[in-house]
Amino acid sequence: MSNVESDQSDKVRKWQQITVISPYSRELGLRLHGVEPGWCVIKVLPDERLVGNPATGVVHGGVITALLDSCYGLAIFVKLDKLRPMATLDLRIDYLKPATPGREIFGGAVCYKLGHELAFVRGAAYHDSPDDPIATSSAIFMFTDGPVIALDDALKLLEGFKP
Repeated sequence: MSNVESDQSDKVRKWQQITVISPYSRELGLRLHGVEPGWCVIKVLPDERLVGNPATGVVHGGVITALLDSCYGLAIFVKLDKLRPMATLDLRIDYLKPATPGREIFGGAVCYKLGHELAFVRGAAYHDSPDDPIATSSAIFMFTDGPVIALDDALKLLEGFKP
């Protein structure tokens, strides 16, 4: 493995630890799939507990919203290269088609504008490609009061934390 691959693997491992801090994210089974400054991807695996309609087996729309909301937060953290307290100020989602039952769903996001008080993100939920989305979305996040923490410092605070 090259140094670049090793560094990327280490970065993904670190961001995965941050991704599963939230009990809600853990309960949904969210897992980091990939992280780059320009595109972050989190996935959710098929789970019958997440089905919204037992007759069709289609995942509940709230799962897709939570997937994208979590991915948006990650995209902002990655762009900042640190953790900063924030809240979802506005989130718009357009559901374009149902997710295919029994398939993993990916949520991809990019933080395209970062200001002092607000961050703007957009993305999509999809199976195979963001060019064939289940849903598209955009959101605005507002930074709140609290400490700004570097990723490695946050991981030190989490040592011993078992999700």
